[in-house]
Amino acid sequence: MPTAIELANQFQASLVGDGSISLDSLASLECAGPQQISFLSNPLYRQQAVDSSAGALIVGQADLDFLQATMPADRNTNRVYFLARNPYATFARMAQHFAAQKPNQRQPGVHPQAAIDPSATVPASCHIGPFVHLARGVVLGERVSIMANTTVAAGVRIGDDSLVYPSVSIYADCEIGQRCIIHSGAVIGADGFGFAPDFHASGGEWVKIPQTGRVLIGDDVEIGASTTIDRGAMSDTVIGSGCKIDNQVQIGHNAVIGLCTVIAGCAGISGSTKIGNYCVIGGFANFAGHLTIADRTTVSGGTSIIRSITEPGQHFTGVYPSMPHAAWEKNSAIARGLDKIRQRLRLLEKTKSQSE
Repeated sequence: MPTAIELANQFQASLVGDGSISLDSLASLECAGPQQISFLSNPLYRQQAVDSSAGALIVGQADLDFLQATMPADRNTNRVYFLARNPYATFARMAQHFAAQKPNQRQPGVHPQAAIDPSATVPASCHIGPFVHLARGVVLGERVSIMANTTVAAGVRIGDDSLVYPSVSIYADCEIGQRCIIHSGAVIGADGFGFAPDFHASGGEWVKIPQTGRVLIGDDVEIGASTTIDRGAMSDTVIGSGCKIDNQVQIGHNAVIGLCTVIAGCAGISGSTKIGNYCVIGGFANFAGHLTIADRTTVSGGTSIIRSITEPGQHFTGVYPSMPHAAWEKNSAIARGLDKIRQRLRLLEKTKSQSE
C-alpha cells in the first residue's frame, strides 16, 4: 500500500499530517474508512467531511482551514490532508492510480470464436474477445481491447491503448485515436440523415444522399453507451481530442466537436454544426444544424440552440422552470394570448401619446 507522502509527491499535493500512514483505496465521504481517501470540493459537504471516518481527505485551502477549525483535536491528529489546487481533479487522478493496480481482466490474445480477416493488423498485445468481427484492412494499435460481440468494419483504424466495450458497431473507414473508451451499444459511422426532397403534384419521394465521409475521433475521447455519431455526407464528422460524450447522445453528419468539449446524456447535435473547444453541453440540450458555437460556451440542460454563438465564454439557458401543473396551465393560457396583449399595449401607448 502506498504511504501518504508517496501519494502526495506523485500527485503534487501538499501533505498535512503523518506521511507514513498507509492508504489502500478511495471512497465517498459517507463510506470511507481509516485507510481510505475521500475528497471535499463543495462547501455543502463540509459537515459530511467532519463526520467522515476517512483517513485522508483531498481538499482546497478554504476547506482545510474550516476542517482544522471545526474538527475535534484528536480527529485532526489522526487524519491526513492532501492540499490540492483542484481537489476533484486530484481525486480523479488518484482513482485512476488505484484502479490501475487491480488485475487486468483483458489479457492479450485473440479468442478462438473471434472472426478476423487475414488482412487485419492485430498486434500481439491486443485483447480480442469472443464473437468480435474485424473486417478487411482493420488496423489496431498496441494494447487495444475489443470486447465481445463488437463489429469493426473494413478500413477502420484504432489507436494504442483504446478500449471498445461489448456490442459496439464501428462502420467502415472510421478512425479512432489513442486511449479512447467506447461504451457498449455505441454506433460510430452510421449513415447521416441525408435525403433530398423530390415532390410534385402526383407524389414524390425522399432521395437518399450517399454518406461517403468518415468519423474521425481524436485521442483520449470517451463515448458513452448507445451514443451514435454519424459519418459525414462528403466531408468527415470530427470529434476533437479530449472530448467526453455521455450516453445516448446523437451527433449528426459533418458535425465538428472541438477539443475537450463535454456533452451530457441525450443531447442532440444536428448535422454540420461546429462546436468550439472546451464547451460544456448539458443533458438533453439540442442544436439546430449548420451553426457555429464559440469556444468555452456553456449550454444548460434542455436548452435549444437555434442560432450561432459567436462570443466565447457565454452561458445559455432556455429551460422554463418547473411549477405545479395548475399554475403551468394558467401561465400557458396567458402565453397563448401574448400577441393580443401586445396589440392592446401598443394601442394604449399610441392613445396615450396622442392625448399628450
